[in-house]
Amino acid sequence: MQKKVLIKEIFESIQGEGPYIGYNQLFIRFSKCNLHCSYCDTDFSSNLTEYTAEELAFEVNKYKNIHSVSLTGGEPLLEFEFLKDFLPLVNNKIYLETNGTLYAELNQIINLVDIISMDIKLNSASHNGDLFKLHEKFIQTAIESEKEIFAKVVFDENITDKEIEKTVNLAEKYNLQIILQPMMNGNIISANLRDIINVFDKFAVKNKNVRLIPQVHKFLNVR
Repeated sequence: MQKKVLIKEIFESIQGEGPYIGYNQLFIRFSKCNLHCSYCDTDFSSNLTEYTAEELAFEVNKYKNIHSVSLTGGEPLLEFEFLKDFLPLVNNKIYLETNGTLYAELNQIINLVDIISMDIKLNSASHNGDLFKLHEKFIQTAIESEKEIFAKVVFDENITDKEIEKTVNLAEKYNLQIILQPMMNGNIISANLRDIINVFDKFAVKNKNVRLIPQVHKFLNVR
């Protein structure tokens, strides 16, 4: 029996997060997730379409003038068995957007992706508990396979000094680029500018490879 997957949406747009801001990508939004982040703004309960690997690849390969195919979600790595069949059929670079917790699943498809955009989920913002041990194992898996990886950190004014220290320690240990991303409320940044700069300064004092980049696509009013 062919493996199938439920997809929320497929759309072409501008990457609005991290160091690849401004590149034209094709986004495939997967519908399952192993976390329950308090700031998640996507409804995964309706308007889902089922695809086989061949059917999804046929749709994806119609798009020619794109930088890469972004696997986003939800959490794409929950569908790693499907991805093993699907990704070899895609005629473009693969950009994986992930919550950075499923390191064993990443290991299953690591040779099929090109760029890894992982989240460091802070409990102060996402309310998922302390995930730093899982994040470190995930980073190790990517580094050992010599894959390009960077980390986004969604934060608000509730971020703690301990979370900052743990994040910086990960960045230092693995030479990891950190993208600080202020939490959004719709198209509005939830924290005030003074708090945002204060958080950035706390990171920058400890690590020079930290950048502050809000979600640009929301300012442009695109998906």
